[in-house]
Parts: sequence; structure tokens; C-alpha cells
Amino acid sequence: MSDTRPVTTVFFDVDFTLIYPGPTFQGPGYAEACRHFGVEVDPLRFDAAVKASSFILDEVEEPLYQDDLFIHYTASIIEHMGGRGARVVDAARSIYLEWAVIHHFELYDDSVEVLQALLQRGFHLGLISNSHRSLDAFLDHFALTDVVSTTISSHEHGYLKPHPSIFTEALDRAGATADASLMVGDSLKADVGGALAVGMRALLLRRSGDHPPGVPPGVPVIRSLHEVLQHV
Repeated sequence: MSDTRPVTTVFFDVDFTLIYPGPTFQGPGYAEACRHFGVEVDPLRFDAAVKASSFILDEVEEPLYQDDLFIHYTASIIEHMGGRGARVVDAARSIYLEWAVIHHFELYDDSVEVLQALLQRGFHLGLISNSHRSLDAFLDHFALTDVVSTTISSHEHGYLKPHPSIFTEALDRAGATADASLMVGDSLKADVGGALAVGMRALLLRRSGDHPPGVPPGVPVIRSLHEVLQHV
């Protein structure tokens, strides 16, 4: 990093940074879940439906964690997949609740290797997540309890990233200072913007290789977690 003070603490986002959803949260999984509520959707429209619904999370005015926000987002995906009827919200709530179940997710191939490499180099590691999933369950499921020392979720904290309070609370729990801490995540607004706002450094992870507009000067865009090792 270009900053003169060395990094001592590295925080990671969780979803789409360390883990990715399995079939339950792809088009066919949505179709199966909706069918239980008598709602028919076209699984081939899933990717387009996610893009069409993303503004619901991206443009939230008051970043309080509210279950209804994510249920509304999921219902919008269902509707953009063609779902109609009085039970769309019931189907969305069911899918949202399953998002908290860790066995529906897989680790990216580089996650454990990079976390362990950072730990061996003496870095303090933490997680800052916007999910309602238990981070203790996440660490236990993937045998990372002895690797990651600090965790905080927006469901527990009350505010979503990029609200500054979730970052400052994470720093307090880690006993770290902002100017010696790095945030790694896949969201330009939630992870990068939130971290920079409290004086942390940031890396934007884009596994697809795209370079979105609006990346602040001095914020590297990386394609793999292995590249984190080059920036600490």
C-alpha cells in the first residue's frame, strides 16, 4: 500500500468475497422454492432479475438492517422472473431465511489459503458482513475459528455497510486503528466506500475482471484474494 503506516489488521466481507451461494440461490433453486408456494418463475431469467432488483439494496436511504428490506429485494427478483400472486412474499421470506443457513454456501478456492497466509504473517483478521447469517456458525462450519479473531454482522449491529458505525465497531473489537487497517470486499459502495469514510484502506475484489466506474484513486482492483498478499 502507498500509506506509510504498515497494515496490521485485515477485514473481509463475506458473501461473494470469501463464499458464494450454491444451487439453492440460483435460478433452479428459486424456481423450486417458489413452487412450494404455488408461484411459477422462469429460472432462465434469474441473472437479469438480480440485476433489475439490485437498486433496492444499492439505493437504500437509511442503512438500517431490516429483514423486510431483503425480503422485498428477494420478492422483486421473483417478480422479475415472472412470479405473480399473493404468495410471492411468502416465497421470498422462505428464500431469505435459507440465506442464513451456511451449508448452502461454498468457499472460493483462494479463501482459506489467503486467510492462513495472512495469519502466518502476523495479521489480525476480521469479518464485516451485511448478512443475517451467524458468523460464529460460518467460522465453525469452515474450520476458521482459529484463523479469524474479530467478527461483526449488520444484523447484529443494526446498521448496514457502508454506515460508518459498523466499521468503527469492528475496529474497536479488533483493537485496531483505521489507518493501519485494510478492508477487502466486492462492493464499491458498501465495502470500499464505507472503509474509506472512516480512514481505512480498501481493496475492491472483482472476480469477473471488470473495473467499475467510480473507483476512488489509490484503491486497487483485484481479481483474486491472492492479490491481497501483494498489498499488505
